[in-house]
Amino acid sequence: MLQFFRVVSLIEGLSYLLILCVTLGVINRELVFYLGMGHGILFLLYLSLSAVVSHKQSWPIVIWLLVIVASVIPFAFIPVEIFIKRELAKIESST
Repeated sequence: MLQFFRVVSLIEGLSYLLILCVTLGVINRELVFYLGMGHGILFLLYLSLSAVVSHKQSWPIVIWLLVIVASVIPFAFIPVEIFIKRELAKIESST
């Protein structure tokens, strides 16, 4: 489940950057609907998975809230990626 959350986190973060590219005029505005719909679905999936994963991993509520706040800050998916990699390494080393 943690690995799946990692993938969703990366894709959601990149989709957020694509939305910002539309705002900056890098990407054509005609794609806003499709990018927005895709990002919205990924965002909801990210929020849902963050709750499930934080419960399964027994993360403190502060960590879970930081993961949620990271979903609305550009490029904050990178520290989340590093955190999840460390969590996965802990799991692998304990088995």
